[in-house]
Amino acid sequence: MAEQSVDTDLWAIAAQVTDPEIPVLSIEDLGILRDVRREGDDAVVVTITPTYSGCPAMGTIQVDLENAFAKHGVQVRVELVLTPAWSTDWMTESGKAKLEAYGIAPPTGTGHKGRVTVGMTVKCPHCHSLDTKELSRFGSTSCKALYQCRECLEPFDYFKVLS
Repeated sequence: MAEQSVDTDLWAIAAQVTDPEIPVLSIEDLGILRDVRREGDDAVVVTITPTYSGCPAMGTIQVDLENAFAKHGVQVRVELVLTPAWSTDWMTESGKAKLEAYGIAPPTGTGHKGRVTVGMTVKCPHCHSLDTKELSRFGSTSCKALYQCRECLEPFDYFKVLS
């Protein structure tokens, strides 16, 4: 029972690390934190899966994980796992709510490998209008598209559905 408590404590340390591109989300909220485990007496291994294979934030997240564990006197090895590929289904409901509060429309509906479905309705995270339009399929990062609300006229990112 004590071993399970330790693993829970280790998970909690990792879960506090935030995404450097969207700092209101933890890596747990985002669903990229896949596993935290002990290997032997001293080693802790954290497994993460990037939102896409070329995500530039992975290096920063690795360093942030190492620093978070170092504060607790624990050395950690970070494993980057690409299979299975990350899916927006792995995001927590809390994470999706945090995205919307931050001004980014969370993933909704269905899509095909990150492409926003043509004609898909995306709710404005500012005024909640459904009268929005896609400005560009490519937003501030590869996992987002740029939209604009026709009601409040605010531009916003939409976090693409990846399945």
